[in-house]
Amino acid sequence: MGDNWKREIDRLHEGLVRRDDPTEWVTEADAVDASYRYPHLMLRGPVFGLAARDPESGPDWRLLTPATSGMPQEARDGLNSLLWFKAKDDTDDPAVRRELLAAVAVLEREPVNEMTVLGVHYRVVRGDEFARSGESGLEPPRPTDPEPADRSWDGRQETPSPDLGFALAPGRVNGLMAGAMKLALQGFAYSGSRFPADVRRDSERALTSHPDVLLLPVGFGVVERSGRGWRPQGALMPTPHDARRLLFDGMSEFWPLFRKFSDRERIRYAQAAEEFKAAGRADEARVGDTLFRICRIERMIRSGPDGPEPPRPSDQDDYGPTKIHPTMDENGTIRHDD
Repeated sequence: MGDNWKREIDRLHEGLVRRDDPTEWVTEADAVDASYRYPHLMLRGPVFGLAARDPESGPDWRLLTPATSGMPQEARDGLNSLLWFKAKDDTDDPAVRRELLAAVAVLEREPVNEMTVLGVHYRVVRGDEFARSGESGLEPPRPTDPEPADRSWDGRQETPSPDLGFALAPGRVNGLMAGAMKLALQGFAYSGSRFPADVRRDSERALTSHPDVLLLPVGFGVVERSGRGWRPQGALMPTPHDARRLLFDGMSEFWPLFRKFSDRERIRYAQAAEEFKAAGRADEARVGDTLFRICRIERMIRSGPDGPEPPRPSDQDDYGPTKIHPTMDENGTIRHDD
């Protein structure tokens, strides 16, 4: 890959120089610094989302749901709900409703990963999630990572996911370091005995079937370390502050309930939560021997001639297809007695 790598990096550098954007230069410098401080990539596992290609909107596949689900079936259930609500709310045409409901019926009984409905091609897509690490642990947010305009702590302001509507275009590159990362990840495959043989085979096969790498918008999460390793806590969030608010809510409200804290533990966590909130843009909180950190999370999706990679045969589900919504007929009448 040597010559191709150099040509691609030179092309990206020329583009950066030509744009002469000070903000881009600062962001690139931040990324270069991070590559030295956090040189290792820590794989966190596969993620899944739902994408669609609508001829009326152009040739690109676009994400309809965030690529954050831990199982393919979660994304299939998302498609089930999307089509059911289209039948309920978006049409008065019985023929259109019949086609939508026929697709829903398939999703209720079969683990299908793609289908075409009313001319729109839907696909469950697969990616990999990873974080950078260094001597100090997992990478926290960078100074140049965007924050919401309203950094509220009351939980009512929700930043939309940048995944929604994101174009899965193989040629898309945002920045010199992102381009270098894409090139570096082209040859990435699962290896080592901790991965089952079928997982390794599917990963190697994907290098040929879906050779291109797409980088998704960066996300942020809460990780916990009470021993040697880090464990994720909660969902992937779109901004560092959304992840901070997730940590604050966890310490002050949810974890005492779900983890059945004692009165003493509840007080300790509530105090730590208030100190964390008062710090404003802190990225760590500590309660006793437990350290919580806001972590920067990156994701990739592979793509091939037919578009983004679907789930692999070795990807696991904890449950199968099921009926999610009540029965609806072609006239829009809903029965709740099933």
